[in-house]
Amino acid sequence: MTSNANEKCEAFRVCLYVVRNPNMPGENGKEENMGFQKFVENIVDLLQERMGDAYEIRVLHVTKNNDVEQTGIAITRQEDSIFPTIYLEGLYQEFLKGELLGVLVERIINCHEEQSMALDLDMDFFRDYGRVKDRIFYKLVSFEKNRKFLKDAPHLRWHDLAIVFYYALEDDVMEGGSITIKRQHMLMWKQNAESLYRTARKNTKRGMPELLVSMRELISEMTGVAVREDDATPMYVLTNQEKRFGASAMLYSEKIGRLAERFGCDLLILPSSVHEVLLIPDDHVREYDFYRQMVGEVNRTQVDPEEVLSYGLYRYCRNNSEIEEIIS
Repeated sequence: MTSNANEKCEAFRVCLYVVRNPNMPGENGKEENMGFQKFVENIVDLLQERMGDAYEIRVLHVTKNNDVEQTGIAITRQEDSIFPTIYLEGLYQEFLKGELLGVLVERIINCHEEQSMALDLDMDFFRDYGRVKDRIFYKLVSFEKNRKFLKDAPHLRWHDLAIVFYYALEDDVMEGGSITIKRQHMLMWKQNAESLYRTARKNTKRGMPELLVSMRELISEMTGVAVREDDATPMYVLTNQEKRFGASAMLYSEKIGRLAERFGCDLLILPSSVHEVLLIPDDHVREYDFYRQMVGEVNRTQVDPEEVLSYGLYRYCRNNSEIEEIIS
């Protein structure tokens, strides 16, 4: 690899790190000796004390995207048929940085109360496709890493990825609260994967408009320091206005085509996470393995396992306005 290519490699690594670590620079957290299991036990005890005997505090182990298991807490009563799950891994990280257990318990209770209101769904309402269809959206996930999940979830294959569907809660007080659409829902609604796709595409494009921003602008926004343009390969971030499941913006983006016309060439699409992808001009100067290695490194070191999208590469072809997977 040439000296120039090495510099590009390092620049790319830094850019991906910035995208995946929006609170940089610096980690000023404190370490505690309490392990995660003990943390969970203490949270359960404190919640039970606060909520009383009318409630049962349940610890749940839930398989999430990419077959990643997470630990959640559910505060339930005997009559509850549907209840929210509050995941503890993020709260544990806050605890390690110095947050008090009592403060975290109060946040869990407040979150439970808010989520319970959002989840108080009239199931007759949910059975009526005409009443839920305007809140159906899609996202992209790895096909290979979600084979088990996809057996029970309607989906469409898209290169090495899968398009899956979810219902976004009306009030969305859960910061992205949603119900994954399963095969039983599809059959109940007398729909199929193709009809769900058409509905979700319209809703996602309208409700989560694409956002395309240069890496230089993003770094300036995050750090408050103006970043001058140089001779480095220009890099752009494609996501949506919500910055949630924004990689799916590839499926309806119109700005990708305009960016390709601006540069007068195809664009390489580098998967950063399920929430965004990176775009750079395909100048054919560097081998694709260079980018694959960098994507792989960042997936292993900077991206939460649940949020890894792909280890592959994609290319927007300017001539036919299509996105293809780069196989070799």
